[in-house]
Amino acid sequence: MVGPLSAWPWENLGIYKYLLYGPLLGKVLYTRTQEGSFKDDWCLHILIICIARAVLHQLWNSFVNMLFLTRTRRISRRGYDFKQIDKEWDWDNFILLQALIASISCYIYPPFIENVPLWNTKGFITILTLHVGISEPLYYWVHRCFHKGYLFTQYHSTHHSSPVLHPYTGANATFLEHLALSTVIGIPIIGSHMMGYGSRSMIYGYPLVFDFLRCLGHSNVEVVPLQLFETLPFLRYLLYTPTYHSLHHTDMGTNFCLFMPLFDAIWKTRNNKSWELHKKLSSDAGKDRRTIPDFVFLAHVVDVSSSMHAPFVIRSFASLPYQMRLFLLVGWPSAFIVMLMMWVWSKAFLVSFYNLRGRLHETWSVPRFGFQYFLPFAKEGINKHIEQAILRADRLGVKVISLAALNKNEALNGGGTLFVNKHPNLRVRVVHGNTLTAAVILNEIPEDVKEVFLTGATSKLGRAIALYLSQRRVRVLVSVPTLPIFFIKFSYFNI
Repeated sequence: MVGPLSAWPWENLGIYKYLLYGPLLGKVLYTRTQEGSFKDDWCLHILIICIARAVLHQLWNSFVNMLFLTRTRRISRRGYDFKQIDKEWDWDNFILLQALIASISCYIYPPFIENVPLWNTKGFITILTLHVGISEPLYYWVHRCFHKGYLFTQYHSTHHSSPVLHPYTGANATFLEHLALSTVIGIPIIGSHMMGYGSRSMIYGYPLVFDFLRCLGHSNVEVVPLQLFETLPFLRYLLYTPTYHSLHHTDMGTNFCLFMPLFDAIWKTRNNKSWELHKKLSSDAGKDRRTIPDFVFLAHVVDVSSSMHAPFVIRSFASLPYQMRLFLLVGWPSAFIVMLMMWVWSKAFLVSFYNLRGRLHETWSVPRFGFQYFLPFAKEGINKHIEQAILRADRLGVKVISLAALNKNEALNGGGTLFVNKHPNLRVRVVHGNTLTAAVILNEIPEDVKEVFLTGATSKLGRAIALYLSQRRVRVLVSVPTLPIFFIKFSYFNI
């Protein structure tokens, strides 16, 4: 059974749900063509706020997925799997919902955003008072209700189904929950306006600050400095932290507050580990707390367009097989500038990680793009980056580091032999695709094999296999290949 109002009205529309913004855009264009001005067009303000909220969430997504910045501050060390990404695919439904609610409000009462000042000090005090006095306790008790019986199983369990918190997790909830949340957000904005203290800065600022703090709590990255609470201890009751909210997802009977732990303290639902855990994570920030990977894949960027397929750019796009999309052209200039910055300042960095059969695998990237490998003056710098990555892996205790594509170019470094010869005492094994393929093939050959028929022995891979088998005193029969592949046939002899 599915609870009433748990599904979104446009759930089956897919990407066409964005057509619901069409009337707003149409009104803006009509006003511009008929009146020649965008002034006091509430449809335009709503669209701008929606875009700003989407950009805010995107920036948080980028920050969280920049593992080279956040690795030592992550609360949960698990990665985001595709199942969670699929669940949170339509995270922006709440923006569309609140845009429609705001449109209806402005249509009924057009002067809502007209003739209001840019700033109103009394309005700031009023909206802050309404937030603390009404929105915070209202959310607290609604949240507690959603953790009970039917409301949890039919509604709130969706939000708690994400194993690792992400800024999009905060927006991943049912239609009914976001109707309640829209009420929580709307009370301070509408209330301050009805009291005569409305301002445009509050209409824009309050939803953005609200979203910022929601993303903060669900970021899985502890960024609130410990010194802030040590200097001003009372702030512990006024501002929650990512650690504080993460405990709510591991111990769901505690830490129900919206943004202010004060209400958990008043109604005795504060998790006793909250501040101690925050202190520990903040103290360890900057230290390398990660588990040492068993395997590192040292990659590089292919081109400017494919660089936008990184997880910290657009998470949904990065979870799909890469293909050129029209929207990539919009981001191309920014990606090109980032490429130039990486060329000047960057060094090899962590891109992603995953666990396979109980072993940790990480992907590092050399900050160079494909075309740069063919620039004669860039050869030395690229090899320096690769060497530094190998030495870093050796210091960490990594077992194997594999050089990808152009990083193992024969003309660049002899397939990695340059580094092995320069550092003969390396503990980490430096390999590449051919090395691994040869190892897999050799591992599949039974120990009691005495003779092997090998085609393709004149290729680098075939030659390496033939030489290794000869050292094992296995008889190798060689045939000149007619195809760019090789075939191995085992001959068993009872000797």
